[in-house]
Amino acid sequence: MLIPYESIDTDTLTRLIESFVLREGTDYGEEEVPLEEKVNQVLEQLQEGIVVIEYSEEHESVNIIPRKDSF
Repeated sequence: MLIPYESIDTDTLTRLIESFVLREGTDYGEEEVPLEEKVNQVLEQLQEGIVVIEYSEEHESVNIIPRKDSF
């Protein structure tokens, strides 16, 4: 089930994105990107429709996935 990001409280959405970013592993780029910047990047991707928030009833979990993988 897809959850519109606009329907999630701002603080909750920020924590959800932070959790997602921290799960994704270590940053191996030339420069380390601060958590706040990564959160803003994911928020922009949600706003642009590149990624979506998916709730799995089966696993009782929430994840952020590419829109193309949501169907």
